[in-house]
Amino acid sequence: MEDPQRLRQYWSCWLLILLHSCYIASCGSADRVVDAKNSRIWGPGVEIPDRATLPARYFFIEPRDVQNHKINESQKYDVHIIGQSRFGSCRYRLNQIDRHDGSSIIRYRLAESCSDVTIHVRHNDVHLNGSPFAIPGTLYSEQCYCPQGSVEEWLETVGCPSGDPQIDMDLIPFRAINFSSLRTRMIQQYDKPGSISHCNYVILRNQVHRRCYGQHTGFSKFMDTILLSLARKFTLPDMEMFVNLGDWPLVKKGGPTRTTGPYPIFSWCGSDDTFDIVMPTYDITESTLENMGRVMLDMLSIQRRGLPWAEKHDKAFWRGRDARRERLELVALARRHPDLLNASLTNFFFFRDEESEFGPRVAHISMHEFFDYRYQVNVDGTVAAYRLPYLLAGSSVVLKQDSFYYEHFYRKLVPMRHYIPFEADLSDLVQQIEWARENDEKAREIRDNANAFINANLLPLDIYCYHALLFKEYAKYIVSPIQVQPGMEKIEQPEEAYHCPCERTTLPRDEL
Repeated sequence: MEDPQRLRQYWSCWLLILLHSCYIASCGSADRVVDAKNSRIWGPGVEIPDRATLPARYFFIEPRDVQNHKINESQKYDVHIIGQSRFGSCRYRLNQIDRHDGSSIIRYRLAESCSDVTIHVRHNDVHLNGSPFAIPGTLYSEQCYCPQGSVEEWLETVGCPSGDPQIDMDLIPFRAINFSSLRTRMIQQYDKPGSISHCNYVILRNQVHRRCYGQHTGFSKFMDTILLSLARKFTLPDMEMFVNLGDWPLVKKGGPTRTTGPYPIFSWCGSDDTFDIVMPTYDITESTLENMGRVMLDMLSIQRRGLPWAEKHDKAFWRGRDARRERLELVALARRHPDLLNASLTNFFFFRDEESEFGPRVAHISMHEFFDYRYQVNVDGTVAAYRLPYLLAGSSVVLKQDSFYYEHFYRKLVPMRHYIPFEADLSDLVQQIEWARENDEKAREIRDNANAFINANLLPLDIYCYHALLFKEYAKYIVSPIQVQPGMEKIEQPEEAYHCPCERTTLPRDEL
C-alpha cells in the first residue's frame, strides 16, 4: 500500500495544476482583471470625431485580460471629455451602453462646438489603450453649418464605402434624367391627393427647396431634416428629386413609362415589382438624427445588454398591429403552438371586424423586452417591417418572413447567416423555430453574425454614408438644368446653425 502522505501530496499537486489550467482557459472568467494595454477602443467617436460630425458621436470598448482574451462581463468605465467652448469648459452628455458580449458603446452629445479636446477613458483609475485621445481639430455641434467641401471629399474623409449594390441596382434605369420634360408628367401622374403624397425637391448651392403635393405631407419633415443635416456637413450636389411620402413604392414595373425608362422617385421601401430608388427608412433616419435626443429607440441603445441567453424564454416572440393578414395568422399559429410562439396584436385597424377572433389586443411593451425571448419573428406590415434593423441588432435570433418588399440594406443580408428564413405564408415557421431550438450553437452564431452586420452597415455614420453616396451617384445622371421651381419654399437651417466658429465653410453666410 502506498504512503497516504505521498498520495495526498500527489493529488494536491494535480489539483494545483488543474486550477492553474482552468484559469488559463478562462474557467474563472468572473475574476479576470481588465488589462489596460490589451483592451481595445475604436470607432468614429475617438478616431475621427472632428470629421464625422454626428448628432451623437460614439465609440466602442472591448475589455481584454492580460493574456489578451476577451472578457464577457460588463465593466464600468470613467469617461471624460476635456476641451474648451465659447462658454468655457466643453459641455456634453454621455452614456454607456453595455452589450451582451461584454463590450460597451460610449456615446456623447455636445452642447456646443469644442476645441482642444481630449477624450479620457479609464478603468479602475487606469487609462485604457490609446487614452487620452487628443483630437486635432474642432468638434462641431451637429447643428453647426460648417460644410467640409464636396460630397466626394466628405465620403473619403470619413471612410464611407465607395459603392453599394442596392444603389447600383436602383440607378440602372436612370442614366439620363431630364426633368424639363418629366416634371409636369410626374406631378400629373401622381396627382391623387387622397392616396398619394409626394414632394418635389431642388437642392441648389447647398440650399434646400421643395413643393409638396397631396393631403398628407407631414412626413416631408424627415426628408427636410436629413437634407439639412447633410448640408451642414458637406456641399450637396445640385440636384432635383421627387420623394414619395407614403409607405408603398409607386413606380410599378410594366406601368406608365417614358421612352428612356420609368420615373425616378425616391421611396423608403422598395419591392420586386417597382423601380423606386430606395433610401434608408424615415424610422432609422430619425433615430440617427435624434440619437441621444427625443427618440428612445435607436441602433445603439437597442444593443443594451438584456437577459443572458440561458435565462431567455425558449420560444419565439412577436408583437404588432394588424397591418397584414399574415399577422393574424401568426396569432392563430401561436395559439396552436403556445410552447413555441408568443404572438399577440397590440392594435386593430385593418381587420377591426375580426378582433373578436384574433383579439383581445394586448398592451404595447418596450422593444428591449422583446429580447427576453430567444427568437424574434419579423413579419411584413403594410410594406417591409421597419423594425428589422433593431431586431438584428438585439441579443436574440431573427426569423424573417420571405417578402418581395425590401429596405436599402436587404440585398446584403444572407439567409441562415444573418437570419433564419421562413415562407411568406408562414407554412414552415414552426419547423424553423424547432430547428433553432435543436441547433442552439448555430442559432447563436446567426445572432452574432447579425450583430456584426448591424455594426458594419446600419449605425448612425453608415446611414449618413448611404444618403451621401446615393445622392452623389444619382446627381450624375441629371441632364436638365437645376432651377428652383415656381411655388417652392426654401427650407431654412436652424438659427443656431450660424452661431458656430467654423474653420471650413463652403459658402459664406451672405451667399446663403
